[in-house]
Amino acid sequence: MRIKKFLPYLIAIALIVSGYILTSLVFPKNLNRYPGLVMIVLLELYLWNFIKRKIFIYHLWIRSSLILLYWLPLFALGLSTVVAVYVPSTAWNITFTIYLFGFIFVFYLAKLIPALILLTYKLISSVRRLVTLLLGKSKIEYDENVSRISRARFIENVAYVSGGIVLGSLITGMFKWVHDFRIFKHEISIAKLPDVFDGYKIVQISDLHLGSWSSGESLQDAVDLINDEEADMVVFTGDLVNYASDEAFRFQNILSGIRSKNGVLAILGNHDYGDYTHWPSVEDKKQNMEDLFRFYNKIGWKLLRNEHIIIEREGQKLGIIGVENWGSNPRFPQLGDIEIASEGMGEVSAKILLSHDPSHWKSVVLPQYNDIDLMLAGHTHGFQFGIEIPGIKWSPAQYMYNEWAGLYTDPLTNQKLYVNRGIGSIGYPGRIGILPEITVIKLQSIR
Repeated sequence: MRIKKFLPYLIAIALIVSGYILTSLVFPKNLNRYPGLVMIVLLELYLWNFIKRKIFIYHLWIRSSLILLYWLPLFALGLSTVVAVYVPSTAWNITFTIYLFGFIFVFYLAKLIPALILLTYKLISSVRRLVTLLLGKSKIEYDENVSRISRARFIENVAYVSGGIVLGSLITGMFKWVHDFRIFKHEISIAKLPDVFDGYKIVQISDLHLGSWSSGESLQDAVDLINDEEADMVVFTGDLVNYASDEAFRFQNILSGIRSKNGVLAILGNHDYGDYTHWPSVEDKKQNMEDLFRFYNKIGWKLLRNEHIIIEREGQKLGIIGVENWGSNPRFPQLGDIEIASEGMGEVSAKILLSHDPSHWKSVVLPQYNDIDLMLAGHTHGFQFGIEIPGIKWSPAQYMYNEWAGLYTDPLTNQKLYVNRGIGSIGYPGRIGILPEITVIKLQSIR
C-alpha cells in the first residue's frame, strides 16, 4: 500500500532523470533549458487537474479522444527524443520535423498560459485566506463564499479563452506571418565615410535557418526582394542552418541567385558550428563544417572567418571586417577575433564589422575598437514575438539583450550597431508581431 502511494512520485523522478539523460545525448547544448521544460510539464500536470473534471463527464470515446489530444504533445516530445538517439533528427524528413516540433511548441505554450493564470489565482486566493486567518476572520458570509466560487469559475473560463487565443495566434504565425517579409530601410551616417561612398547600398539578411523552411518557394520570394534593391553589396550575418550543413543543400540554386555589384559576404553564427546536435564522432562534426565551407563556395558567397575585404573607389577605401561567432553568453562560441581579422588592412577611411551576436558590440567593440564605425548583427530574431507599432516596440528579447532589433548609436563615440530581426525562424516555425526582415542600408557621409 505504501509503495502504491509513492509510485507516481517515483515514476515522475524516473521520467525526469531519463529525460535529462536523453537530452544530454540528443540536444547537449539545450541542457540548461531542461529545468524549464520540467517546470512546463509540471504546470501541464497542474492544468490537467482542472481539465479532467470537464473531460470525464463525456462518453468514453469522446473522453478517450480528449485525453489523447491533451497528452499527445508530451508523448510526441518523448518519443521523438528517444528516436533521435538512434536516428538523428537531421536525417528526418524536413517538413515533418518542422511541423512536429512546431506543433509541440504551439500546444505547450497554449497550455502554459492558462496553467499560469490558474496557478496565480490559486496562490493569490491562498494568501488571502492566510491573511484572513491571521486576522482572526475565520467566518465567511455565505454570499461572499458564492462570490468567490463565481470568481474562480470566471478566472477558469478566462484561462481557457486565453489558451485558445494563444493557440490560434501561434498557428496563424506558422502559416501566415512566418514568411511575411518586411523591408526596413535606413540611412546611416558615418563621419569618416568618403564622398565616393555616399549612397553606398548594403542589403543585410541574417539567420536564414534553412532547416526551418519547408519549401523553396518563399525563399525565392525573399531572394527576388533582395535583388530588386540592386545593392552594392549583400551581407549575411550568420546562422545559415539549424543543426547540420546538409539542411542548406536543397537551396543551392536559389541562394546562388542573389546578386549585388560587390558580391555577397557572409559570416558564421552560433548554429553553423554543429554544436546543437549529437555527432557520432569528432570526424563527423569536422566533416559537417567542411561541407558548410564547400557550400558557400558553390553558391558564390565570400565567407569571412576572422578576415576582411576592402572596397575601393577612386583611391578611397571602405573596410569590411567579418568575424566568427562571439557572444558574451559563454554557452555560445567565442571565436571572433577582430584583431586577427584586421591584420594587413592598412589605412581605410571607414570600417564596418559583421558579427553575428549583438552582445559583441558592448562587450568588445565599444571598449576596444573605436575605429569601427558600424557593426551589423542578427542572432536575436527579435524573439520572433512582440509588438512593433508606432510608439510601441516590445519583445521578450529585450530582457535578454540590450540591443535586440533595429539601429543603436553609442552617445559617446557615435559608433552604430544594427541588429537584423532575422529572415528565418527556429524552434517555433512562425512569427507574431516581429516579422522577417530584409534590411536596406544606405551609407551617408557627413559633409
